[in-house]
Amino acid sequence: MRKPRDIDAELTALAAKAKQLKSQKIKQLGELVIATGADELDPEVLAGALLTAKASKDVKSREAWKSEGEAFFRKGAGRKLASAAAGDGAGAGQEPGTGATG
Repeated sequence: MRKPRDIDAELTALAAKAKQLKSQKIKQLGELVIATGADELDPEVLAGALLTAKASKDVKSREAWKSEGEAFFRKGAGRKLASAAAGDGAGAGQEPGTGATG
């Protein structure tokens, strides 16, 4: 006879994993804002730009933005972002309180 599965324990583990992944995503988005230099913008300006990009139905604009983003990651900024995520000190020169949380 097979041992019954502990569904409650599995659900708890999945919820913990989902929480960890959400936290990691938020951290990576903040690192992206910093890596692009967008942390120098006022939070209202950054939010407005993101909302405009999200609401845009203009395919040409979206393709242009996508191309710029791909070029950004190709030229090495993506590696800097990845190393910052690894905690090797990249981006450590940032002053406290200048993050993207505004």
